[in-house]
This record gives sequence, C-alpha cells and structure tokens, in this order.
Amino acid sequence: MNIGLTLISQALAFAGLIWIVATKIWPPLLAAIEERQAKIAEGLAAADRSKKDLASAEEKVNEVLREARAKANEIIAQAEARRLQIIDAAKDEAVAEAQRVKASADAEIEQSANKAREELRKQVSVLALAGAEKLIRREIDGNAHKALLDELASEI
Repeated sequence: MNIGLTLISQALAFAGLIWIVATKIWPPLLAAIEERQAKIAEGLAAADRSKKDLASAEEKVNEVLREARAKANEIIAQAEARRLQIIDAAKDEAVAEAQRVKASADAEIEQSANKAREELRKQVSVLALAGAEKLIRREIDGNAHKALLDELASEI
C-alpha cells in the first residue's frame, strides 16, 4: 500500500464527511439552535413582561388599598360624627324630659300647696265660726255670714 494513496483517500473521505455534515446535518442543527435561541429570547421577554405586569398589578393593588383605607377612615369619621349627634340628641332629650318632670312636679307641689291653703282656710273658718258661736252663745247662720267668713279666709 502506498502511503500517498492512503492519505489522498483519507482526505477525500474526510472531505466527503465534511460535505455531508455541511449539507445534511449542519442546517437542521443550526435551525434547532436558532429555534431554541428564539424560544429562550421569547421566554426572557415574557418574563420581563410578567415582571412589568406584576409591578403594575402591585401598584394597582396599593392604590386600591389606599382608596379603601381612605374610604374606611371616612366611614369611621362619619360614624363618629353620627355617634356624637346621637349623644347630643339624647342629652337634649334628657334635659327636656328633666325640665318637663320638674315643671310637672312644681305644678303638683303648687297644687298641693293651694289645696293645703284652702283646707287651712276652711279649718280656720270653722274654728272662727266655732269661736264666734261660743262667744255669742248661739248658733250663727252659715248662709247669712258666708261672705264675712270668705273675706276672713282670704285675709288669712
């Protein structure tokens, strides 16, 4: 065997192998690599979009929470104001009720005092009549002297 011929045949076989790899294997391999690169790039872009969407969603959530807190504080303030109104109304009603009860009691006391005065006048009239009767030793006509006794009772 001739070494030169072996080298040439090996060189031709190697060239044929390179040609087969370059035409049959390399293009699908490059296509698969490029496709994989595209998928990776697309995945990274989707991850970036997801991060942006997440940040936007968190911002919206924070805004909604701020609005909810503000609304809750407003409702609490309204409830506090309403509570104070109810307390003031109850106080006013209690004062009015106390004044009404006091006025009623004052009127009842005045009525009782007038009744006691009238009763006292009647008793004084009876005592005066009895005293006058004892003095005169005869019975005084009640109808004839009623005007005199009424005048005496009003003076007392």
